[in-house]
Amino acid sequence: MKIAIVSRPPSSLAVVALAAIIAITAGWWTLALWPLDATAPEWVIRTREICFGASHTGLPHLGGWLLLIGEPVGMFAVLFVVWGGDVRAGLARFNQRFAGKFVSAAVVLLCVAGLVAAGQRVASAAGSNADETFALSPPLGARGSVPAEEFALLNQHGAITRLADYRGRWVMVTFAFGHCEDICPVIVQHARRARADEGAEDVPILVMTIDPWRDTPERLATIALGWELGTDDRVLSGSVDDVNATLDAWKIPRQRNPDTGDVMHGSVIVVVDPEGREAWRIEGAPQRVREALKNR
Repeated sequence: MKIAIVSRPPSSLAVVALAAIIAITAGWWTLALWPLDATAPEWVIRTREICFGASHTGLPHLGGWLLLIGEPVGMFAVLFVVWGGDVRAGLARFNQRFAGKFVSAAVVLLCVAGLVAAGQRVASAAGSNADETFALSPPLGARGSVPAEEFALLNQHGAITRLADYRGRWVMVTFAFGHCEDICPVIVQHARRARADEGAEDVPILVMTIDPWRDTPERLATIALGWELGTDDRVLSGSVDDVNATLDAWKIPRQRNPDTGDVMHGSVIVVVDPEGREAWRIEGAPQRVREALKNR
C-alpha cells in the first residue's frame, strides 16, 4: 500500500506569512493608537507606556515609532527577499477565484482605512491639549498636606540622603529596582520626561529601591548611570530591614518572588513640597506628574 504525502506549496505558505505580518502589524498599530476612554483597562495603558513610550500627547515616542514602522518594514523585506517569487505566485493563484479577489480587495481597503485613521489620530493628538488626550486617567486631585515620612538611606555616592535635606525644595520620590527591565525604567523615564517638559530641572528625583537584597550600595552608581539620572538625583538603598521599614512607612505595596528575586509593584511617584508634605501621590497615571509639576 502506498501512502501519498501531500505537501503545501511554498507559494501558499508565503501568502500565509504575508497575511500573518499584516495581521500582526494591524494589531500593534491598533494597540498603540486606538483612542481610549475612562473604562480602558490599566494593562492597556501600561503596555502602551512600556512598548511604545506613550508621551503626554498619547502618541508613541521616537523609539515607539521606530518599532511600529521598522518592524513590519523589516519583516516584509525579509519575506520578499526570501520568498518574493512564491508570494507573487501565491497571490496570483489566490486571486484567480472571485472569493480571493474579494478578500484581497477587502484587505487593501482595510489597510487604507487604517492608515487614514492612524493619520487622523496622530493629527488630533498632536494638536490637542495634553489634559484632553489623557482625560481617561483620574484627575490630579487637590494638593495634599500629609507630612511625608522621613528616611535616611545610602545614595550612589556612598553618603546618607535624608528627606530633610530637601526642605525648602520640591522633590519627586519614586520606587524601582535595578534588575527590573520593564516598568521600573519606564517609571524613572516618565519622571525625567515630566521634569524636562515642565522646565523643572531644579526638582531632584529620589529613586528608592524596592530590592535591597540585590540593589546594594556598591551597585547604586551603576543603576543611576543606566537610568541616566541627573547630578542632583539619587538612588537610595541600605540594609534590607531599613529599606523595607521605609517602604512600609511610605505605604508602598510590593511582593517579592523568593525564587527569582523580582518584585511585583505598582507605578508610584510622590511629589513632595518644600515643607516636606506629600503634595501629590500619583499611582498608575504618570502623565499626571506633569500637571503636578506645573501646579507646584
